This record gives sequence, structure tokens and C-alpha cells, in this order.
Amino acid sequence: MSGHVRPYGDTRGDGMAQLSFTLPVPHGPRADGAARQLANKMGMDPAMVVHSHPIGEEFTFFVVYGSVTHLVDLGAVRVVERDYPLLPPAEVDAAVRRSLRRKLVVVGACIGSDAHTVGIDAILNVKGFAGEKGLEYYRELRVVNLGAQVGVPELVRRARAERADAVLVSQVVTQREAHLLNTREMSAAFREAMGAAGPLLVVGGPRFDPLMAGELGVDRVFGRGTTPGEVASYLVHALTGRTAA
Repeated sequence: MSGHVRPYGDTRGDGMAQLSFTLPVPHGPRADGAARQLANKMGMDPAMVVHSHPIGEEFTFFVVYGSVTHLVDLGAVRVVERDYPLLPPAEVDAAVRRSLRRKLVVVGACIGSDAHTVGIDAILNVKGFAGEKGLEYYRELRVVNLGAQVGVPELVRRARAERADAVLVSQVVTQREAHLLNTREMSAAFREAMGAAGPLLVVGGPRFDPLMAGELGVDRVFGRGTTPGEVASYLVHALTGRTAA
């Protein structure tokens, strides 16, 4: 897809956009003026503060609405598009039986100091996410969920002990790019311990950029909104390719 597009508000191509942010300024007229100035510098003109709300005594949250002149060149947009088919659970199970002739072993965890298991549980637990059952639901997948705050050495040890085909890591805590540092540490540890024979490494979280898989040393990066079916289909696609190779 190519061409240029502009944000859409009331009429197509009018350039209207909505922006929200917080400033370390007490709520009041001066804070609203500071928000408009910031929006102007970001290319929004005119900018209207349509909502402002105090957050404690020293901070203010804003919603600003206004027109921008910038265009988006769709031909220059770089994303990771899904290059494998989405399979229902029965077809995933059939593909695993056909290619591996045993259960596919998945080890999942939140590493480092990250204690937020919502993401990894949404993918692994049978209750699943977005109306889809988690990987525990699949008959031909054996899931080992190590939970939160798992150290990288422990993750490598358990993956080796379980003979994992794939390791899934969720990272929600991202202050000071902790998710990137933890992922690089993990991928380096697996390379050192297991080399090319190591498991498929998959990471996910709301702040990851799927384009960074190679830079982070992992096989796949999933962003927010990923469903269990997408992950299961990817595992089958990737591991079938490994088996064929």
C-alpha cells in the first residue's frame, strides 16, 4: 500500500488529532497555556485544551485537540506483518503431531524484577484472552508456566531440563528500558548455554517493537493485543520450518 494520508476528525483529510499528556505543573490557567504551547511546538495549530485535570498538587493531565499539517507516507511505513496462517487449535495440534510426533514443549515466564503475569497468563493459561483459549488448552502442547520474577539462569536451566521447544517471555515493566536489557541478557544466556540448538525465543509486551527481534537476539517479538492463537500458529510455523531444515 502506498500514498499519503492525514489524520481524520470531522471530515476526511482535515488533519484533526487528539493528544494526551501530563505536565509537572499545578492545575490552572498557566498549566493550560503550557499545554497549548507544547502542542503548538509539536505541530498542532490551532490547539484546544478540551480537558485538564489535576493529578495531586503539582501535576496536570491534559487532552488537547487540534489540526496538524503533517502527512503520513504509507509507502515508508515499516512493520512486521504476519507471514504465517492463523490456525484453529485442532489444526495446530495436527501440525504438531505431524511434524514433531510428540508434544511441543513451551516454557513461559516473566524475567527480572517483573511481577506482572497478566500478559504471560493470557497466552498460556487455559482461560486465554480475547475469546481464545490459552496454550494449555491445546492437546499437543505441554506448557510450563514459571510465573514472575524468574532469573535468567533459572529460566535457562528449566528450559534445558524440560527440553523446551520454545521459551515465551513477557515483559510489562519497562522503566529505563528494563525490558530490552532483560531480553538481551536472556538471549545471550541461551546462546552461550545452548547455541543454535537452543529453543525458539519469543518475547512480548506492550512496549516492544516487533522490528527489534534481530537486535534483541530473539526469534519473534509480539506487541500488545497478541492472542494465544497467533502465538500457537507462529510456534507451529517456526518449528515446522526448523524440522524441515
